[in-house]
Amino acid sequence: MHSLQDSAATYGAAAGSSASDTQTDACAGSLSRSPSAALFSPANMDAWQTGMQRISTLVAEQLDSVQQPFSGITPEALRPAFADLDLETPLENLEAGLEELKSLYLKDAVYFHHPRYIAHLNCPVVLPGVWAESLLGAINSSLDTWDQSAGGTLIEQRLIDWTTERLGLGPTADGIFTSGGTQSNLMALLLARDAVCEKLPNHPGNQTHGLPPEAGRLRIFASGISHFSLQKACALLGLGHSAVVPVAVDERRRMDPDALREALDKARAEGLIPMAVVATAGTTDFGSIDPLEAIGRECHARGIWFHVDGAYGGGLITSRRHGHWLKGTEMADSVTIDYHKTFFQPVSCSACVVRDRTQLRHVTYHADYLNPELQAREGTPDQVNKSLQTTRRFDALKLWLTLRLMGADALGDMLDCVIDLTREGHQLLETAPDIDVVQAPELSTLVFRFHDTSEETLSAEQWDALNREIRKRLSRSGEAIVAATKVSGRQYLKFTLLNPETTRDDIAAVVELIRQHGQALVKAHHLAVSTTAQASHAAALTDALVDTPAAKRRSHTTEAKESRHA
Repeated sequence: MHSLQDSAATYGAAAGSSASDTQTDACAGSLSRSPSAALFSPANMDAWQTGMQRISTLVAEQLDSVQQPFSGITPEALRPAFADLDLETPLENLEAGLEELKSLYLKDAVYFHHPRYIAHLNCPVVLPGVWAESLLGAINSSLDTWDQSAGGTLIEQRLIDWTTERLGLGPTADGIFTSGGTQSNLMALLLARDAVCEKLPNHPGNQTHGLPPEAGRLRIFASGISHFSLQKACALLGLGHSAVVPVAVDERRRMDPDALREALDKARAEGLIPMAVVATAGTTDFGSIDPLEAIGRECHARGIWFHVDGAYGGGLITSRRHGHWLKGTEMADSVTIDYHKTFFQPVSCSACVVRDRTQLRHVTYHADYLNPELQAREGTPDQVNKSLQTTRRFDALKLWLTLRLMGADALGDMLDCVIDLTREGHQLLETAPDIDVVQAPELSTLVFRFHDTSEETLSAEQWDALNREIRKRLSRSGEAIVAATKVSGRQYLKFTLLNPETTRDDIAAVVELIRQHGQALVKAHHLAVSTTAQASHAAALTDALVDTPAAKRRSHTTEAKESRHA
C-alpha cells in the first residue's frame, strides 16, 4: 500500500515533468491528457497568460464585428446546434473551445454595450469592473470566512460602510453583498419577519421553533407596481403571495401615502399584523420613486419595518445633481441596492444593508467547522454570520477597483447623463403623432406604444397585438432590443436607458423602426379587410396581426414580459 507521502511525491514528480513540457503550450494541447497542466498555479502561468491573451483578442475581435445588439436568432434556430454536442469528449485545445464558443454563444449574444440595446435594466460595464472580474476569478476567494478571504473581507466591509454612509443610515448600520435585488429583498423581508415574530408573546423565535400561529396574519405593504420579487420572497418565507398588500399609486405612479395609511388602518381593524412597508426607489417599469420621507414617517410612527427597494435607483447616491431624490432612505430599516444596474458593474454585484446591525442575527448560524461562536466573540469578521449564502464570490472587488480608479462622481455623472437622455427621449416621443406616451420619466425609463389615432378600424385588442408584434419584429431583425409591459391591461413598449453612449439620434432611429413596423402591420390589416370575405374577415385580420395560435407558432421570439418583471 502506498503511503500518503508516496502519493504526494508521485504527484509532484508528474506535475513537475508536466509543467516543464506543457506550461508554454497547454493552450494548444488537450488538458484532459495532462490534468496538472490545467490547474491555475505558478507552474502554469505561461499557459494562463497565453490563454487570457487569446481570450482578450477574441473578445476584441467580436466586439469590433458587432453592428447591432442582437443577431435576431430564435431558440428554435439555435437549439439544434446543442443537440449533438458530446460533453463526455473534451475538445483538443483552447482554440477549438473558443471556436465552439464563438458559434454557440458569442455570435448570437445580446450585447448590452450597444447603444440600441434599450430593453431591460442591463448596463454597459466599466473597465475596472471587468478587470476585477478577471482577478477575482483567478484568485477565487470565498467571502464567507476570514480564513478564506482575509483582505477581501475588509474590502467588502469597507464598501458596505461606504454605502451606508452615503445612504445616511448611521453608525450602527451594516450589511452584506448579495447576488442581486431579488436576494436582497428576500433577506430584508426575512429580517423584518423575524424581528416582528420575536416580539410576539410566548414565541421563542422563528430560527429555532419555526413560524408562530400568527404568521398567517403578517402583511407586507408595497405599491401595486413594486417588484415581483416581493411575492417570491413571501412564498419562500412561508407567508404566501397574498401577504403582499398592493397600495394605490398617484398620477406619477408613486405610492400614495394616504392610501398607505388607509391600508394599514384597514389591516389593523381586520386583525392583521403589518410586518413591513416596502417603498420603491425606482420601479422597474416607470422608474418611480415613492415618497420616501412620508412613508418613513408613517412606519416610524407605527413601529413598522421600513424597507427601501433601491435596486434601480440606488445609484443616485453617486449623483451630485439628483442624489436628493433618495431623501428619506436614511429612515429605512433595510435597503436593497444593485451595483450591477446604476453603478455600471458586471453581474452580479448587489447588497442588502440595515440600519441596525443587530438585526443581522436573524440569519446567523454558528457551525463548529466553519464559523464557531468563539471566533465571533473574539472579533473574527466572518461574513457568513450575516449572509443567506455561505460560499460567496468576491464581487465587492469590482466596485472597489471602480471607486479607486474612477471615483463615485464619475459614476454619478454617467447616471446623470442617462437621466438627461431620457428626458430628451420623452420630448421626442411626446411630439410624435403616432406614439402614445404614458407619463414623463422619473429615472431612465420610457413607456409608450405605437398608436395612430387617425386609424379608427383597429380595436384596442388589435393595437395590443400590433405592439407585441412590433417588438418581436425588432428582436428578429436584431436592429434594436426594446422591452414591453402592460399598463391598465393594455400592451406597451418600454425603453430602459442605461448606456451613456446612447444618443438622441439612437432613440430617434429606434422610434422610426417602430413606426415602420407599425405602419406595415396597419397596411396588412387594411389588405386583410379589403381582400377577405366577410365570413373569414375576423380570422384573417387577427392573423395579419400575428395573434392566432398558428401565427404564434410561426413566431419564435418570447412574449413581452408582464409588468414588474425585471
